[in-house]
Parts: sequence; structure tokens; C-alpha cells
Amino acid sequence: MFIFSRIKRKLKSYSRWGKHYTWHERHTKVPNKTIYEIFKNYAKNNTEARAIEYYGKHFTYGQMLNIIADTAESFMSLGVKRYDIVTIIMPNTPEALFAFYAVSKIGAVANMIHPLSSSEEIKNCLKNTESKYIVTIDASYEKINIDLDDTKVEHIIGVSAGNSMPLLMKIGYFLKMGRKYKKPHKKMFISWPKFLKLKSDRVNIIKERNVRDNPAVILQSGGTTGVSKGIVLSNGNFASMFAQAKIFWKGVEPGDRILSIMPVFHGFGLALSIHCPISMGVESVLVPQFSAKTFDKLLNKYKPNLVFGVPTLLEALTEANNVKNLDLSCLKYIVSGGDSLSFSLQQKINKYLKDHGAKCKISQGYGMTECLAGAIINLGINDKAGCIGIPGPQIDVKICEPFSQKEVKDGVEGEICISSPIVMLGYLNNEEETNNALQIHSDGYTWLHTGDIGYIDPNDKMIYYTQRLKRMIISSGYNVYPKQIEEIIESHEAVLSCTVVGIPHRYKVEVAKACIVLKNNYLDTPLLRSSIKKYCEKRLAKYEWPYKYDFRKSIPKTKLGKIDFKKLQDEG
Repeated sequence: MFIFSRIKRKLKSYSRWGKHYTWHERHTKVPNKTIYEIFKNYAKNNTEARAIEYYGKHFTYGQMLNIIADTAESFMSLGVKRYDIVTIIMPNTPEALFAFYAVSKIGAVANMIHPLSSSEEIKNCLKNTESKYIVTIDASYEKINIDLDDTKVEHIIGVSAGNSMPLLMKIGYFLKMGRKYKKPHKKMFISWPKFLKLKSDRVNIIKERNVRDNPAVILQSGGTTGVSKGIVLSNGNFASMFAQAKIFWKGVEPGDRILSIMPVFHGFGLALSIHCPISMGVESVLVPQFSAKTFDKLLNKYKPNLVFGVPTLLEALTEANNVKNLDLSCLKYIVSGGDSLSFSLQQKINKYLKDHGAKCKISQGYGMTECLAGAIINLGINDKAGCIGIPGPQIDVKICEPFSQKEVKDGVEGEICISSPIVMLGYLNNEEETNNALQIHSDGYTWLHTGDIGYIDPNDKMIYYTQRLKRMIISSGYNVYPKQIEEIIESHEAVLSCTVVGIPHRYKVEVAKACIVLKNNYLDTPLLRSSIKKYCEKRLAKYEWPYKYDFRKSIPKTKLGKIDFKKLQDEG
């Protein structure tokens, strides 16, 4: 019954974006392989090439394959088997990748958690996943040194951040930091070096013919607007993302380098900043702890060809002034994702890139963890404000009326919906939220309702992002769009950044609050505040005027570096 609707859908998608891809790109076959097998496919034929770098220490693909094999054996000796959930609480270290790929090799599921999560968040996640095994960085020992009796945890594998450092650095780390961390739950604890000495029979690894739909990874939602959810992703999601990445990144070659700042526990970091690049032969420079003040030093030292980051991270580059005559001609791509990129910041970064010899402009990507953070990308196609580009060749996008499945005409704003093999399996143990996000439409396809507002330009068919649906403010019956207010205020010469949120109001239900950070060379005076207010009111409709102006030193961020809208709203 869906045949005619599906043909109509495919023709519509092809008429919009088909010209941007070759026949081969549109029909690229997604391999029926696990995450580990995709990595191994390149690694086994390039064993001497460099795969990752960590504080100056290099690991070749051959070395990684051997350590991953040892890690998988050690996991199995502890009882890990297919479909078991292994919780990994790690920053960007080699051990995080060894554990991640070993879990995939066994056919188990990697549950990735932010090391800065609270004890309560970690415990809730352990209970929700019924995870028996934990791999954790030493800095998080205290977080898990809590009552675990009501969880199913049996083994804790402790990793020192110094394990893979060069010898002198490793000694320095232990003396300064490592010795301060006390081992948690000693009866369940085993250190990483001792863990790797455990052995098991490799024949326990059973290969399946169809692995595409098997769960492989659980990532936590960002939690910028409330409690995080476990997002279950499959081998097929990662395989499809890998196939898309090879098409998107034209000109990227084996031997190139990527500065892997985005963390391994984040979809943007795990899939696009680490797994896809190293599976293509791109060396990943692992950065476990990022400092905004030394961003330019990192670029100067490693000369990367690719850099991915959230907007606030990339903005930090324009503020760092440690390296004179910084040469960025090495860059092939610098991609912003994970959060919306304001037009003023886009222009600011592009000017910085041009002034430092870069031949590329910043590319804006769009996605969310529920579709592995990379569904739509604008690789220099269009510089217009809000343009996020086009979907990948195996990704379809349509715009629907909010809270419905009715598709709107091009040029009309609505909710961005995505249908693709990169879309998640669902939310862990949360059928209601899964059914809200994943909906079968009249064409028979399953569509991810993103909760983001955007539109398709009727002329060039580029997709434009407006803002989060949840961020839309309804004030006295009027729809108020915070992003539009932010753009106006940020265009004032004295404003560095602005974030607008909705706060409750007795009569209007909700009103806008503008949180403003001034540039360093401007003093916060009543005269300047009045100037910004008048500037804003002159350029906005009266119902869009901010009810409250909050001048502050900085905008609060979540652990993932995104703007913490919930905190700003809670402050009132």
C-alpha cells in the first residue's frame, strides 16, 4: 500500500538534492559490518600507518588491532558476551578506543558516559542499562565509589590517564595527579595493566551474518533542557554514517590528521571526529582535556587538516592569541556542529580563518545524537545566515507542521524530520519517548521528529535551521523566535554574545529574557545598557522585545560545551 507513496517520496527527494551527488554516491552500498569490522577493514591493510596520537605517543593500526584483540579477550575472561552492556566512563584516551572497539568485536554494547557526570547520573545510567562492567578513568573513581548494591555491577576496570603517556610524562602525571585517586570498590576493581593480562579463548566471539540492526552503542542525550535519555544506536547507524562521511569529505586522504577535541562519549565526537576518520586512514590526535586559551597552540603544534567542534569551542579560537603568525593553510575542513552557529559568529570565524591563511571557510553541520550528529551539512555551498546545506545522499529530509506529520510547502517553517539508516533504534527503556521521536508516516517510512524548526528554500532547495521547537516562546499568543532576537543583539558593536530564553509571565504566559555578554573593551554602564535596549527595540516588533536584559560575564554551558538553556530559564 506504500509503494506509490514511496516512489513519490524518492522522486521528490531526488528532484531537490539529486544533482549534488553522482549515481554511485546516491547508490553507495552500506556494508553489513560491525563498528569494529569497519575499522579493521582499513587497519589490516595499513598496519604500519599511524592511527592515533596521544601526548606525542603514536599508535599504528597494527598496534591498535593487537591491543583491541587483547582487550576483547580480557573482557571475555570477565564474562562479557554478546549483547552485554559495558559502561565506558572515559575522555579521549587510547584506552577508551581500545575498550570501545573490543566491545564491538565481541558483539556487546558500549554505554558511553561523560566522566564529569554526577554520581547520581552515573548510578541511574548503570541501573537503567543493567550494566555489569565499568571501564573508568581514574579522575572519576570518586564518582563511582558509592553504594552499587542496587545495580548489577560486577567488575570495575580502572584506567589512569597516564597509562599511554610517554614515560616521563607518565611519571609526572602519577606524582601530580594519579596517586591522589583512591581505587573504588576494591573487591570489584582491577587496573587496566592487570586487566590486559587476563586471557580467554577467542573462539567465544561468534560472528553473525546480519549485524546491521544489532544495538552497538548507547549515548546519553545532551540534557540541555532536562533529564538525559539513553540513545540506542546500531551497527548499521555507524556503517551508514561512515559511508556518508566518505562522500562528504572530498579531498580527505589517508595520512591526513584530525584534531579530536570532541569527546568520545558524544555522538559528534565518537562517530565523526574519531571513528569515521581513523577508519578512513586519518590520524586522530586525541585531546582528553581541552583548554580554550591554548587552542591556537594545539593547531600550531599538530597542523591538523580537519577540526570539528561546537560553536563555543570554535569561538575560543578567535580569542586565543598565543601564536604569532599562526598558519592555518593546513586546514581542509573546519566543521561546526552540536549546536546552532550564529551568523555573526560564522562571519567572525571566517575572518579569522582568512587572516591566518586558511583556504577553507567554516562548514556548518546539522544533526543530533539520535541520527549520529551528521545528517545535513553545508560544505561551503552557501554562506547565507542559517543555511545548513543539504542532506547526505542516503538521507531524506522534509519539513512538517509542528506536532503533526503534515508536510509543508518549501519556504514555510516547520519541524525538521529525517529518514535515514543513520537514525537511532530508539530510547532505552522509554517506549513513549521513542514513539514521539520515531513516527511512521503515510509513505511507510520511519521519520525522526527532531524538535528543530527550519525550512527548505524554494529556489536553491538549501535547508535552513531556525531554532529548537522547545525554544520557541509563545508570548500573548505570538510566536517569538529567540534566534532572531539573538542575531539582532549580537550585531551591536559592544556585544560579544547573546542567548535568549523564555521565562514565565503572569499575564503573557511567557516572555523573552536576553542574556548578554559584552566585549572585553566595553564597560558595563547604564548608558551602554540603554543603547543596546534601544538598538534592539528599533529593529524588532514590539511583541519580540525582551522583557528582561541580563548582563553577565559568561553564558553557562553544559558538560558537553552547549549553552545551558535550562539553567538560564531556571534563573528567571
